[in-house]
Amino acid sequence: MSDLSHIDGEGRARMVDVSGKDVTVRMARATGAIRMQRETLDAIQANTIAKGDVLGVARLAGIMAAKRTSELVPLCHPIPLSDIRIDITLDEALPGLRVEATAKTAAQTGVEMEAIIAVSVTLVTVYDMAKAVDRSMVIGEILLAEKLGGHSGHWSRT
Repeated sequence: MSDLSHIDGEGRARMVDVSGKDVTVRMARATGAIRMQRETLDAIQANTIAKGDVLGVARLAGIMAAKRTSELVPLCHPIPLSDIRIDITLDEALPGLRVEATAKTAAQTGVEMEAIIAVSVTLVTVYDMAKAVDRSMVIGEILLAEKLGGHSGHWSRT
C-alpha cells in the first residue's frame, strides 16, 4: 500500500476518494507576477495595447480557468466554486503586474489548485495580450499564499 494519496496499492495514479470527508467552507489565495519593460507597463496602464483591455481580458481568463481546473489538472476534483476573485495590481518596482486570486467553495476538498490555475492563466493572458510589444516579459513567483478549511485548517505562507 502506498503512503501517497494519489497512488493506489499497485502504483497507479488515482483520484483521491473524498466521499467520506465533510463539506466545509474552504478558501485558497495564490499570487504571481509578470515582469516587463517599463514602456509595456505604461501601455497596459494607459490601455493602449493593440489587442485591447489587457487587465479586463486577463481577469476574465483567470476566472474562466479557475472554473475549468479539473479539466486541466488530471487528478483534481471538479468542485463548485462559490467565488473567484482576481486582483491585478501595477507594480512600478518590478516593473510589471502582481496577480492575486482568491477562490472559495463549500466542498469536500480544497480550492488551492483553482487559485493557482487562476493566477497562472491570468499571467499567461497578460503575456499573450502584450507580447507584440514585449516578448521579454517573465512570468514567475506563482505560489499558494494561504488556504483555509478542511482537515488541515488554516495555513498561511506568512
